[in-house]
Amino acid sequence: MRSKRVWIIAAAAVVAIGGGGLVVAGPDTDVPADSTPVPVAATILAASPAAPSTAAASAAVTPPQAAASTAATDRATRVKNLNAALKAVKGDFAVAVLDRRTGQRYVYRGAVTYDTASIVKVQILACMLLRAQDAGRAPTSAEMKLARPMIRLSDNNATTSLYQRLGGRTAVTRCNKRLGLTQTVVNSRWGLTRTTAADQVVLLSELVDTRGPLSAGSRKTAFTLMNTVDRAQDWGVPVVARTGETFTVKNGWDTRTADGGLWAVNTIGRITAKNGRVDVSVAVLTRRNRNMGSGVTLVEKVAKLTRRHLAY
Repeated sequence: MRSKRVWIIAAAAVVAIGGGGLVVAGPDTDVPADSTPVPVAATILAASPAAPSTAAASAAVTPPQAAASTAATDRATRVKNLNAALKAVKGDFAVAVLDRRTGQRYVYRGAVTYDTASIVKVQILACMLLRAQDAGRAPTSAEMKLARPMIRLSDNNATTSLYQRLGGRTAVTRCNKRLGLTQTVVNSRWGLTRTTAADQVVLLSELVDTRGPLSAGSRKTAFTLMNTVDRAQDWGVPVVARTGETFTVKNGWDTRTADGGLWAVNTIGRITAKNGRVDVSVAVLTRRNRNMGSGVTLVEKVAKLTRRHLAY
């Protein structure tokens, strides 16, 4: 397989918005997508006999402040350009990107709900791992016998068995609260669960957050499974991974009667680098694709645009 791996959240970072996207300076400070970007002002004082003393000038503007101003301006420009690029893409889609290194988040139509199709299997996996933790044990061989094909092969029968074993809709809904998923509505038919791109990057972050509900052993299990999906299913998020980087992924695809038999195609995953320069979660959700192939093309195009413009 190609290079692979996982990643997640952080905090602070200045916010800048434009068009349809959203960038967050912290986990609870979303700014409306249509708000006017707020540049961070920085005054550079010239050295001259009439200029303030060095101490006064240093107090007025410090190098870190100037650097923050430059970074905020650069981020605002990148967001504006990405918004414009995504608006030019044909298709019904949403995307969210969370950079664990900086805490910055970008969302485009991030609160719009979509059917999960098979990406819900990551939720089910996380809930299975939490159930085992609550019982003070590792996952049983029977549970792993279902979890492995569920993630690596997207096996539906294994998923249904594990879903029912956990307690179905009620149990997974309860588990989702522990995972911080506030915009995901579980369906008794698991593939019809509704979610948002923003919620999916929250889920991805919980899979690696050392302060989250999942133990080190559980996080390792989730990584191992999502890092070793069948080669035929490593499309989507992995397309943006570069040489030497690691990816994790889970994709979902299905036709929808409500959409006239058109396809829902989704991809979620993480891209990381050993040197720590890249640690990003990406979720792209789509619907009403004329076939699976066009859906795959769409999610990969959107994922590539986020990397190009956000420069992660």
